[in-house]
Amino acid sequence: MSRKKPHRRNNLGYYIKEGISSIFTHGFMSFASVVIIIACLVIMGSFLLVAININEMIAEAESRNQILAFVDEDLPEEEARALEGRILATENVYDATFISRDEAYQAFVARHEEADFQDIDADVLRHRFMIDLEDIAYMQETQVGLRMIPGIESVRADTDIADFFVTLRNVIAGVFVAIVGVLFVISIFIIANTIKLATFDRREEIAIMRMVGATNWFIRWPFIFQGFLLGLTGAVIAFGIQWGLYGVLADQIMALTGGHIIQVASFAEVADLMIAIFMGTGFVVGTLGSAIAIRNYLKV
Repeated sequence: MSRKKPHRRNNLGYYIKEGISSIFTHGFMSFASVVIIIACLVIMGSFLLVAININEMIAEAESRNQILAFVDEDLPEEEARALEGRILATENVYDATFISRDEAYQAFVARHEEADFQDIDADVLRHRFMIDLEDIAYMQETQVGLRMIPGIESVRADTDIADFFVTLRNVIAGVFVAIVGVLFVISIFIIANTIKLATFDRREEIAIMRMVGATNWFIRWPFIFQGFLLGLTGAVIAFGIQWGLYGVLADQIMALTGGHIIQVASFAEVADLMIAIFMGTGFVVGTLGSAIAIRNYLKV
């Protein structure tokens, strides 16, 4: 008569039971691990939210940093308008708006209401295109492409401002990655030490299990579940704390600025991204920390 293999569902129940048991057996270290995970995730989440809001403000500023392409003054309006297709076909050009001489003149007069321009004719101005870019990091390359279009006499753009925005965006991204990396390593270290305590207390039991033929994965899974549960608990609590803190701070900022100087993204807009990052980080930190902690006890 063949021996029945243990049912996987029974094994899963054993893994979960042992993982939860280890959490309460080392309650203080488990609590410390969860607190550290919460702290790291809240700090990481705060920097991420700051980066998201700054990136939105930069994007808004970028949208105002446009290129002006001036048409050859000898081209009539109809031919000048016809250049739009060539401009839109230029790489990195997102949109182009034609501004006639008359429209440019009216806008100029409106900006200088205190002055008298009755003796100045609109013909002194040129037809032009206001051009929006897909990415201002490639502004100079786009200028070169626009100048090569027949009928475009000159192109004007504020490359210094564009370079500033690009540099600011890169610095924010670099700082965020560095901070996340440091916090990630700290979290894994704390989880690993918590699991090491559990494996140290059960080292004789692990040795016996190995002698009777238990597989490494059968021994490893309870500890992985322990790390997973610690990481998941920390992620859920951190998400709730982050939500509350961000809501309070966003309301304060909007109240102080009246929503005119600084526009703060609502948490609902980034909630899906935040929960995915928190849960994913909690899972990776918990399971990876557990795997690192127990590997020495599984060596032959």
